[in-house]
Amino acid sequence: MSTRLGTLFPAGVRFMVLSALGFALMSACVKYVSHYGIPLFEIVAARAIVSWIISYLDVKRKRISLWGNNKPLLVSRGVMGTSALICVYYSVTTLPLAEATILQYVNPVFTALLAVLFLKERIQISTIICILMCLIGLFFMVKPSMGNALTENLPLFSVGIALLGALFSSIAYVIVRKLSQTEDSSVIIFYFPLVALPISLILIGDDFVWPSLHIIFMLVLLGIFTQVGQFGLTKAMQTQAAGKASAYSYVQILFSALLGVLFFGEIPSLWTYLGGAFIVTGALINVFGQHLRNPFKR
Repeated sequence: MSTRLGTLFPAGVRFMVLSALGFALMSACVKYVSHYGIPLFEIVAARAIVSWIISYLDVKRKRISLWGNNKPLLVSRGVMGTSALICVYYSVTTLPLAEATILQYVNPVFTALLAVLFLKERIQISTIICILMCLIGLFFMVKPSMGNALTENLPLFSVGIALLGALFSSIAYVIVRKLSQTEDSSVIIFYFPLVALPISLILIGDDFVWPSLHIIFMLVLLGIFTQVGQFGLTKAMQTQAAGKASAYSYVQILFSALLGVLFFGEIPSLWTYLGGAFIVTGALINVFGQHLRNPFKR
């Protein structure tokens, strides 16, 4: 039975679904504590503290070096991850959970463009389809008023920050994939809070708010759920099934939509479903369509 389950759901798939659930719960915690007046950078700092402790203990448990081999690239991964985290947390606190999560998943567009610009890779037909469908999906999500004057538009600044977070995430994913060839997954994860903590502490400034015990508990949960998401993502990236498993990361949209309905009373609009369908379909085509013949290849 376990062998059959492993065939149907390879390790990479299971780790990616675990990652999606962890990140969805993380987003719900971020939104929850923000309703109690906790500033953005304080949330980032709290998440970094919890993740730093867990990561440190994990590296020590494995009895390996904390600092890894490629320190400049590890620091770069931390910077890009921190930048993405700040953008994602901002979008989660200012947008409904489902919409904020969907916008994070336009990162295949940025990944493809980065590969063309910096890695000189030839663009695939599946990638072109992905880009077009993501653009159509974004149009539907940010322009709902064209079909219903009673439906509020999403705030464009928050949408822009969410897209910027997707860009930083794309860069971080590329770096993680590169680092996975030489670094242990625990070391890669450790560098994330190692960079995020000092940056967030500097940016808090005078905005620090003393949290209650209840909120401290939620902030700890936030860090734990983030660590679960990071662990699942990093392990999935290191498996042979990671490429196909990435398609299963889109279950995070379902998790986030359910959490939004259950805990925040957020009912996604028809335009969210329509735009999200275009974005997810385009991304899945990009994942599974790499074997299609490239018309630009001579």
